[in-house]
Amino acid sequence: MQEIIERENIREQKFKETWNGVLGDAFTDLSSYYDAANNVASLGMWNKWRKDFTSGIALRPGMRVLDVCAGTNAVSIQLLKKQPELRITTIDRSQAMQEVGEERIRRLGFDVESVISDVHKLPFPDNTFDIVILEAASRHLRLVEVFSEILRVLKPGGSFYHCDMLKPSSKLLEQAYLAYLKASMFATGRIFRSKGNVRSCADYFIEAIREFYTPEELSLLMRYVGFVDVTDRSIFGGIVAFHEGTHAAVNSELEQTQPGSVIARP
Repeated sequence: MQEIIERENIREQKFKETWNGVLGDAFTDLSSYYDAANNVASLGMWNKWRKDFTSGIALRPGMRVLDVCAGTNAVSIQLLKKQPELRITTIDRSQAMQEVGEERIRRLGFDVESVISDVHKLPFPDNTFDIVILEAASRHLRLVEVFSEILRVLKPGGSFYHCDMLKPSSKLLEQAYLAYLKASMFATGRIFRSKGNVRSCADYFIEAIREFYTPEELSLLMRYVGFVDVTDRSIFGGIVAFHEGTHAAVNSELEQTQPGSVIARP
């Protein structure tokens, strides 16, 4: 899979300065209106896509869940509404985004453990979580590193669920999508009076999609780092896609009792 390594190197070389610099400041400025801005930019579709994404996650009481790049905890809230007895840990490098998320969690009467950390090196032991989720952040990450870390902290038989905007497989659709994204970001910035840090990332947000993966390519990357039973489902030709992969059981004699259940270590 040399192509994946080359793509990751290109992405890092092109975006490393933004990732390590102004992007963090931009999310600090965005934190108070991040969810509202996403919904406006997507013409009201993002909340629908998130519900569609979370509806496909198999949950049971007591499951340990890791929400990677949790932001304002929107996905964790959706999961807790489905199954209030989950044990959720959220992790994000943005203190400002997590402060907004923790306040939302408290208002709803839920509880999560919040960790502020770089997700490229997850501060958790191997085989810790039944489920790991990652929504709307992959474009800003070194994916081979992050996906490898996610695989490490998943229990054997555990599932990884991913949702993000990707690069459409069709070049014509990609061009139309990037043009729309540029216009919608400009309009959203005007509506919410975005600060300089956010405005300075406008070109980056476009380029991050241009250099990103199609749904099919992301499935290949997941298999490359070691996930099995990888599936993907696209919306609007790959503008948004849902992916799922499993940590292979280390003992073939262990059995799953039901779809979505987690194989326990002996």
